[in-house]
Amino acid sequence: MRYRFLTAAFAAFAATVALNFAGPAAATDLEVTHWWTSGGEAAAVAELAKAFDATGNHWVDGAIAGSGGTARPIMISRITGGDPMGATQFNHGRQAEELVQAGLMRDLTDIATKGKWTEVVRPKSLLDSCTIDGKIYCVPVNIHSWQWLWLSNEAFQKAGVPMPKDWNEFVAAAPALEKAGIIPLAVGGQPWQASGAFDVLLAAVGGTDAFLKVYKEKDAKFAGGPEIAKVFKAADDARKMAKNTNVQDWNQATNLVITGKAGGQIMGDWAQGEFQVAGKTAGKDYTCLPGLGLNEVIATGGDAFYFPLLKDADKSKAQEVLAETLLDPKTQVAFNLKKGSLPVRGDVDLNAANDCMKKGIAILAKGAVIPWTDQLLSQDSQKQKEDLFSEFFAKPDMSLEEAQKRFADIIASAD
Repeated sequence: MRYRFLTAAFAAFAATVALNFAGPAAATDLEVTHWWTSGGEAAAVAELAKAFDATGNHWVDGAIAGSGGTARPIMISRITGGDPMGATQFNHGRQAEELVQAGLMRDLTDIATKGKWTEVVRPKSLLDSCTIDGKIYCVPVNIHSWQWLWLSNEAFQKAGVPMPKDWNEFVAAAPALEKAGIIPLAVGGQPWQASGAFDVLLAAVGGTDAFLKVYKEKDAKFAGGPEIAKVFKAADDARKMAKNTNVQDWNQATNLVITGKAGGQIMGDWAQGEFQVAGKTAGKDYTCLPGLGLNEVIATGGDAFYFPLLKDADKSKAQEVLAETLLDPKTQVAFNLKKGSLPVRGDVDLNAANDCMKKGIAILAKGAVIPWTDQLLSQDSQKQKEDLFSEFFAKPDMSLEEAQKRFADIIASAD
């Protein structure tokens, strides 16, 4: 569903907003909407709230359960309907593109210039994702990479097979896991999980060049060709390995790995927050394979905060304080250690990072980064892709040929 915002009514609304920043900052309640509701996510967002409250203002938590796919339409509806929150989470990329184009979001360029964001935020592509027509409209707060396979040490010990070193060894271990009564691969029922798993397989099995050829260059012929057919074969392996997963939410799927009921999960590094809340130790209780052990890259996806234009001058001033607080070095460390993500600042101390976070930091330091699909595809194209792979994982009788043809058609019309 495409959200059409460029209407006279919204333009009129934006034109009536008056921003008056004269005088001292007032202690103000500021509602912040987001979809961080799992245990690990809640622990992380509490760090942001604590840092903002320390400024004398007050973070009013507007958590929306059900992940981004559920939350984003609600957030967008409020902004376009004239009931904007003080700040709202979106992912890096194009999710707020039309809101910005409609004149409903605040230009943060002056704040970014004052804070020298271009000097401290890395990689540069993070700020590029916040930039439209040369102006900065969001504050990136973390680097979240999808490219991880999380493995349960307990599950593999029970099955009597060694820990896999890559995706191929994981697939080979699936029969032993099933024989031991363990689900090889946990994939929750939300469409974005199946779609994200395929994208990870594309980058890992197909390689970086293939990933960019499909999603950046939008080469539909290549997407329908033999190189991507190999990726669909891997996706079929994943579908078979995940067939007995009976949970919906991503963190429920992560819990199957935490409790040894599943061998592994393809999921972003936000899963680390769940392991941490459960008291599990990286390298001891669970193992992580960046790039599925095949192609160690970090996607420059993640979370950012956008600030709708407000009529209230005090709340507008509080927005400035929050924007500055989100990029404060201490806030960056406290939040990302709990979230399992990497900080967007290149000048912070992460000695407390666990083994998996250190792997991510090392990959980032080497410059092995790729843009993620949120940055390369519109929300319309993303939704089509999610629908396809949700159906693919739910229907074992869907042929690989049919799925790949539909995928190539989506790429052909992608914007």
